[in-house]
Amino acid sequence: MRRALAPFRPILRDPALALAAALLVLFGAHAATMMPYVSALAVTVFGMDDGAYSALLVVASVLSVSSSVGFGILADQRANRRAIALASAGLLTAGTGMVWAGQSLWAFVIAHALVLPLSSSIFGQLFALSRLAASMHPENERVAILAALRALFALPWVVVLPLWSVAFKAGASLMAVYPVCLVMAGLMLILTQRYWPRDGATRWPDPRSGLSFAAALREMAEPYVTVRVAALGTINGAVTLYLVLIGLVFAVTPGRGAGDVALYAGFVAGLEVPLMLALPLLTGRVAPTVLIFVGAALYATHLAFLPVLAASPLVWLLVVPAAAGGAVVLTLPMAYLQDLMAMRPGAGASLMALQKLIGDAVCAAVFALGTGLGGYGLAAALGAGLAVAGAASLWAMDRRPR
Repeated sequence: MRRALAPFRPILRDPALALAAALLVLFGAHAATMMPYVSALAVTVFGMDDGAYSALLVVASVLSVSSSVGFGILADQRANRRAIALASAGLLTAGTGMVWAGQSLWAFVIAHALVLPLSSSIFGQLFALSRLAASMHPENERVAILAALRALFALPWVVVLPLWSVAFKAGASLMAVYPVCLVMAGLMLILTQRYWPRDGATRWPDPRSGLSFAAALREMAEPYVTVRVAALGTINGAVTLYLVLIGLVFAVTPGRGAGDVALYAGFVAGLEVPLMLALPLLTGRVAPTVLIFVGAALYATHLAFLPVLAASPLVWLLVVPAAAGGAVVLTLPMAYLQDLMAMRPGAGASLMALQKLIGDAVCAAVFALGTGLGGYGLAAALGAGLAVAGAASLWAMDRRPR
């Protein structure tokens, strides 16, 4: 037990890491409350068809990565991470409140296609802050610190989703997620404003990069970087596809519903957290790309069989490979991507957004193709196959000399 809690000690002692931890818990609770239900809200509440929702996913993905890359480069250029974090938290609050206030299709589309994607850079900024703050700690602690912070993002899913399961079974509307998310986003904005370290007054060195916007983009576009980001993007596509399909698959399965969505996702997240904390025990002994391949294969198993077993009690067994695979593919790629651009914490963190863009594009294409040709089961199988292929290609690339 003491060994499992060890990564949290430096986090609790360091104000910047403690802030990052609090914001990640809140952001995780926001995501756990909203993300599993967005697809069901789009289709069942606001009347969007599968094609229109796929288009919304594409638009949201492009804006999300554009803002994350742009803000990441600006943060490195100007070392103004606090200002960018405040803007992102403000957009998160505005987008969440917009849907609750408007309660219309257009409010939903504007918020989820425009405002909320623009706010998504907060995730990368939190890990850029974490990486900079962790640089003041011994090197052997840094991987464990970042893994613990990623686990804190997953932790709210364990608590929040079972609560929503109870609420939905008691008759709560899906729209109830928005006022709850608004409170969380508002708290993030307040904490960021009060406690984010002032630009230029940090304990760690954070010099301006000196690169123009174009030069920073060229640095990110190096083939050595882009092919690895693309490979990881196919794995991320499987994660995004799971979040899209879980609500829809259970909605069309007799005997399943929103409460089952909350329980399934909650069980997965609950198992992911201790497994994420245990990962540092393996990272020093096994190559990251090997672990990522194994994790992707486990996650693909859960994704491919989810529609097949949805009506059966056996579906609950899938939470084990889902959690084991998710613990790896949600944690190790972040450190891997930041290490690709170790001298540019903002741009390195924005690679996570580029990975997510590719993942979202893969998800949208697979969702559109799979549902068009054969339904949710085919979409899940295609996403699972691409995830394993991407992980295998990453492993193969890193086995060869650069």
